[in-house]
Amino acid sequence: MKLKQLLFASAISVAICTQTAMAQTPRWLDPQVNRVNTEKSRSSFFAYESESLAKKGVKEESNRFLSMEGTWKFRFCKDHNLAPKNFFLPDYDDTLWDKFPVPGLFEMNGYGDKIYKNVGYAWATQFASNPPHVEEKNNYTGSYRRTFNIPAQWKGDRIYVHVGSATSNLTLWVNGKEVGYSEDSKLAAEFDITKYVVPGQKATIAMQVMRWCDGSYGEDQDFWRFTGIAREVYMYARPAAHIQDLFVTAGLTNNYTDGTLNVKVDAVQAAGKTLTLTLTDANGNNVWQTSETLKGKGTQVIDTQVNAPKIWSAETPHLYTLMTTISDKNGIIEAIPQKVGFRSVEHKGNQILVNGKAVLFKGADRHELDPDGGYVVSVERMIEDIAMLKKFNFNAVRTCHYPDDPRWYDLCDQYGIYLVAEANFESHGMGYGERSLSINPIYKKTIVERNQNNVLVQKNHPSIIFWSLGNESGKGENFDAAFDEVKALDNSRVVQYEQMWQDGKTEVFCPMYYEPNKCEEYCQGNNPRPLIQCEYAHAMGNSGGNFKEYWELIRKYPNYQGGFIWDFIDQGVRGVSKRTGKQIWMFGGDDGRYPATDHNFNCNGVLQPDRTPNPHAYEFRHYQQNYWIKSLDMQTGMAEVYNEDFFRSMDNVEGLFTILVDGKAVMTQNVPELTGLKPQETRRVDMSRLPFAQEVLDIISENPGSEVLANIEFRLRSAEPLLPAGYVVAEQQFTLQGYSFPTAAQVIAEAQTNKELSVKTDEQLACYTMTASGVTVTVNRRTGMIDYLDINHQPLLEDGYSVTPNFWRAPTDNDYGANLQRNFAAWKNPGIKCKQVRMAKVDGGATVTSVLELTAVKGELTLTYTLTNDGKIIVGQKLKADPEKKNDNMLRYGMQWVMPGKYNQVTYYGRGPVETYIDRDAQPLGIYTQKVSEMYHPYVRPQESGNHTDVRRWAVTDAAGHGLEFIATGKMECSTLPYLPEDLDDGIDKYLHQSHSGDLIERPFSVLQIQQRQFGVGGINSWGTWPLRQYHLNYLDYDFTYIVSPC
Repeated sequence: MKLKQLLFASAISVAICTQTAMAQTPRWLDPQVNRVNTEKSRSSFFAYESESLAKKGVKEESNRFLSMEGTWKFRFCKDHNLAPKNFFLPDYDDTLWDKFPVPGLFEMNGYGDKIYKNVGYAWATQFASNPPHVEEKNNYTGSYRRTFNIPAQWKGDRIYVHVGSATSNLTLWVNGKEVGYSEDSKLAAEFDITKYVVPGQKATIAMQVMRWCDGSYGEDQDFWRFTGIAREVYMYARPAAHIQDLFVTAGLTNNYTDGTLNVKVDAVQAAGKTLTLTLTDANGNNVWQTSETLKGKGTQVIDTQVNAPKIWSAETPHLYTLMTTISDKNGIIEAIPQKVGFRSVEHKGNQILVNGKAVLFKGADRHELDPDGGYVVSVERMIEDIAMLKKFNFNAVRTCHYPDDPRWYDLCDQYGIYLVAEANFESHGMGYGERSLSINPIYKKTIVERNQNNVLVQKNHPSIIFWSLGNESGKGENFDAAFDEVKALDNSRVVQYEQMWQDGKTEVFCPMYYEPNKCEEYCQGNNPRPLIQCEYAHAMGNSGGNFKEYWELIRKYPNYQGGFIWDFIDQGVRGVSKRTGKQIWMFGGDDGRYPATDHNFNCNGVLQPDRTPNPHAYEFRHYQQNYWIKSLDMQTGMAEVYNEDFFRSMDNVEGLFTILVDGKAVMTQNVPELTGLKPQETRRVDMSRLPFAQEVLDIISENPGSEVLANIEFRLRSAEPLLPAGYVVAEQQFTLQGYSFPTAAQVIAEAQTNKELSVKTDEQLACYTMTASGVTVTVNRRTGMIDYLDINHQPLLEDGYSVTPNFWRAPTDNDYGANLQRNFAAWKNPGIKCKQVRMAKVDGGATVTSVLELTAVKGELTLTYTLTNDGKIIVGQKLKADPEKKNDNMLRYGMQWVMPGKYNQVTYYGRGPVETYIDRDAQPLGIYTQKVSEMYHPYVRPQESGNHTDVRRWAVTDAAGHGLEFIATGKMECSTLPYLPEDLDDGIDKYLHQSHSGDLIERPFSVLQIQQRQFGVGGINSWGTWPLRQYHLNYLDYDFTYIVSPC
């Protein structure tokens, strides 16, 4: 009996202790408490007091709107436990507090360290992850205060505060009273403050934001970990009778020709009021209208059909306006404008259909980031982003990895962008195993709730095609439940989640960084889920290789419908170099002591932080273009033109046909026959019937030894939203007559035609010298290298720099990720040892031959320098490889020339004007002129840059055009930079340095790299995968010859 009593007493004691502990757990450590006294999530609309204001759609002009943005009094505390007490009381003395912008982020305004982390949490160097626990130490806490005048005309209305985004949580007080609490840093929190304020009087508003809370375990996204308030912050009023929510679904029926409109209306205190729905087109014409009396409770559902509406798609973003009003005998009570796009989304077979078509998603992952504002992104910046998407032939965006500012969705509706709308949950740092939050029951509510709210807020946007449940959080029952909840809320869209792979609760197989061969293998199977990579073509640094191979497969297999490039914008923030004072793009590790960081892994953009295109952007632009010449044969006169658009004819584009002879344009003509195609149509065009066809054939026949190229551009006839008239939306180049490379034998034969010319030679213990036609070449007999090259007694080589073989490049981010700086390290210093140097007279000139041993790689390199009678230099570089190492690779096979700084201009005939590499070369052949200082692209971190492929001629000259021209005898690549490779090379471990392109100091000379070829740059991922095999540079026998001519 006593034992039973003891056990009972113990149980009671444990229960009391447990309840006490639970009662004492702060809500910012409790995953079961995510929102307290907030309004239920609803569609992101604004309700106006009149229909005329609603038609204008500018909420700032409404008397029911009051901006809360601007300067607030602010107190920053590094540790949460040091945050001020009772600061929310109206009479609290804040005179010594700082002034701080709202919206604004702590770290972007000088409070706390800017931390970037990919996998793992910002507290990684402070404490171990143990959800839901976070520490108060370094848990930045910002306390805000400001007084507002509550408009007198709001008497009798409900009054709300809207905070668009607060990281990581938000507590709100009004006039000393706590109103509520919110987590989920990427969705708005709205609070009803009616009972806390008096219209016509002042109100003290206080807010507090913490850096970390239990919800931070679900916000481990690959981006800057900032703290503060972003997006819009305002107060608004609504009458007692108002619409609580609208759910508008506009679909298609009758073989996608007619529209269906389903409207669900939830109203409060509006029984007996008149509900009117009016649908108008883009010109304001009424399309449909209905009125009915509102019921007391429940959701009212209105269904109708619209005959032959203009259909919404990314190509044709036709929008209608649904005006929803509540009125009584005194008139309009409130009016809500809602944009409507008629379109359908279906999962049929193994495809996703939009309006019945298996569209191709040419997508990018976009973090919401500004180089100056961080998470605070202006509407102007958003429009700029959409303009750049359009310019580079993107039609889709994944809102990685959270909901964006509601205004972004409005803009995507307006301008036409397909969206994957992702919920705000990623717990990458907890892994995918037994610690994954996907199977942790205490986070089920958070995962489901965040997905639910994502749908409730964004549900009315036609641009949203997919709902995404989150990112990189493992596979488990919590996401199964989220999938079910999302489908229950909205069955009109497709739901995906990457971690479900090929067999879980996902309607799309949306892997990350699948290699092309794996993509093809999947497409040849029978899985009903279409393949749309949620992340691919990791665009870090000098990247973008093998994009062509991805799109060849996408266009080949109907169940491969595209993907989303990681990612759209380099996430650097603006900074200043401590070394040069120049602008840099800061990345992880640039701020703070012992910061948790993954360095520049957040800089993987198609565009730089200021939206300047990175070179690989042009590769993406080309292979994502919508208009193609499938074939062109001027001899037969036939061409095939293809319109890859799904909903738009080629009526607003014009074809421009340009003929180039050896890189120079000699004829340009408009070709109306290349345009006007219907969607998905291929047209055969008889080019021989065009009025200029004979002129093209004459050009070819009149230039038998020249390369003849045809450039075809598709330009906009008239301006489209965000794109000007004349903008080139697609371009291709065709070879009508191939290039004939000169040979060394031809050069020597030409030199022999003038019998009066000859080469004088001089032999000394230190060097061999050859002189002809004002050109003097001096070869070091100890090293076997050219030390001096003089033309008419002017040095063309920088003093102290010999012409040297080069097998190395400054490693790219992809090189480092694949550990090539270690795997290929022998080629950085291959142990060159001169075995033999000899000089001999030859027909037409003289030759110095140097035989070099490459001791580190067991190879032999033979260099030949032939000076012809007429002053040209034929350079030969012949490698005899170690056959035992044929599977090894090198980064470059070529030579380095360093010329004095006055030779600072390059004119070349090759691919350009943007840099190209063997696996990223979608630039047209032509003649281009650039300054040496312009040829280096300032990637966020220094690395290999400026290369051009398929070079025929490369001249490095001074302002007067004097210098050296390098002439190809076969495949050749070149670059000329104001940097040596070692200036751009961060060594064996790039993370030992925080290097930025803005830290670089230009050399007072020009560095030419001339090579037969380079190793590819790669473009699958940046943490291990090599370029595709065909773009490797295996250690084999090579023979490279080029000609150097004074100019």
